[in-house]
Amino acid sequence: MSSQVLRIATRKSQLALWQAEHVAALLRGAHGGLAVELKPMSTRGDLNLDRSLAAIGGKGLFIKELETALADRGADIAVHSMKDVPADLAEGFLIGAVLERADPRDALVSAHFRDLADLPRGARVGTSSLRRRAQLLAVRADLQIEALRGNVGSRLRRLDDGALDAIVLASAGLARLGLQSRISSHLEPRVSLPAVGQGVIGVECRADDGETLSRLTALEHAPTRIALNAERAFSRRLGGSCQSPIAAHAQLAGDRLLLEGLVAEPDGSRLLRDSLAGPAVDAAAIGERLAERLLAAGAGLLLDRLRAE
Repeated sequence: MSSQVLRIATRKSQLALWQAEHVAALLRGAHGGLAVELKPMSTRGDLNLDRSLAAIGGKGLFIKELETALADRGADIAVHSMKDVPADLAEGFLIGAVLERADPRDALVSAHFRDLADLPRGARVGTSSLRRRAQLLAVRADLQIEALRGNVGSRLRRLDDGALDAIVLASAGLARLGLQSRISSHLEPRVSLPAVGQGVIGVECRADDGETLSRLTALEHAPTRIALNAERAFSRRLGGSCQSPIAAHAQLAGDRLLLEGLVAEPDGSRLLRDSLAGPAVDAAAIGERLAERLLAAGAGLLLDRLRAE
């Protein structure tokens, strides 16, 4: 890598490009004279929109091509939404920095209805997330959940065209695109516990690239890293994937951390939910212990069955 040029691999969606440009601006501000250029590329997750992520191989398909660019020295960093990053990275890569977390909540978007309670019986709600599906149905078993993939713009168009009564998206993504006005209501974590890493932008690089790692320290937000460590340790212990309705949300209060975790039946008929608090320095251990508690409560058999289906 040239000492004065840093190349960012990114997906081509509007949101991904916004995130990459945001990281580029932060790096330019932190390192005067540094030239940063974007390398947009399509991933298998972006190209296969007619099938669920679970059917085509999971959320890792959003980062594979970006990691190939890193490995081939065609890029120096890759910018991700951390909710799209598997709990275990490929060997030789690491998350060199995480930015301060944005709003982690899910958002209900509807042209005519304010919140879940306002939706008419049998309302059509769009989401392809098994996590969201399970929690929505746990509250409103009458809802008709319809598959909804694609970028933020294409999802909003399906709503605006009248194909759906409401859709559920990440609040953070809508805010980053200046679309806060589209949010009808936020789904609080007690109703829809967020995805692991939701609202967090992460910057991946090669583990042996000391120069880039040094530059990325200026972007690191330590409290977000602590919360993310707890959530990802929880998911890792459970073997989380797109086939698994798993949720986790960590909150810091001083030097204490509270982690909430959930494993659910996709139809919402059973939610296994628990929480655990402890010292923030033990974030990863808290995540693992909470996962063990849910496994003991029956999450292991549930997840094994879903993986086999």
